[in-house]
Amino acid sequence: MALDLKKLKSLFVVDDESAVANEQPEGGTNKQPVPDSGREPQPAGSVSFTKDSGQSSAKFMEVLHAAMEKQNLSGVDYLEYKQSLKSLEKMPMDEPVRYQSAYAMAQAMGATPQKLVESASHYIDVLKNEDGKFQQAVQTQRKEQIGARQEAVAALEKALQDKAAQIKKLTGEMEQHRAEVAGLTAQIQSATEKVESMQASFRATYDSLVAQITADVENMKKYLK
Repeated sequence: MALDLKKLKSLFVVDDESAVANEQPEGGTNKQPVPDSGREPQPAGSVSFTKDSGQSSAKFMEVLHAAMEKQNLSGVDYLEYKQSLKSLEKMPMDEPVRYQSAYAMAQAMGATPQKLVESASHYIDVLKNEDGKFQQAVQTQRKEQIGARQEAVAALEKALQDKAAQIKKLTGEMEQHRAEVAGLTAQIQSATEKVESMQASFRATYDSLVAQITADVENMKKYLK
């Protein structure tokens, strides 16, 4: 039994505030200015990096849902069971009864606890595969957007050192290189923050989705005997 993407997305909760906070306009940021700490200014060519803790993203959630939909197993499996669980959320029943009631519906269509757990594991494997593809894409982005600029900065820094002895003759050329270093450093900072934010957002989305499935697996193991 296949689920369309809209129904599949409704089965897993995404924090709306987190998703909105994570969607930034191009080049924008929601970080507040940090007062001057009195530290010495960083020289041209140096780059500081900040680790983004990440938030669940509606965009990445849709990508992962699409992958799960594409690999949806035939018959009644974990996704159909999850749909039944979702439909019972507003009913006045405790968790064990909700899981057992949803199972009663799935069992009537041939489901067993083992099949439900195995199919849930299948979808975790699908998500792991998406994670692997995403990490590979991140590495490619790092190389294309950051690596070449870092090499350019290193080369320009060396050029500055070599030309320092010829200050009078090469002052104009040195100033030009300094401007290039500053520009490339700014580009590295921007590209690094974008890639780190994207990776952190994906990780938070991935962790949220896997945690939900894992919790369901544990509850199915506990309640569906």
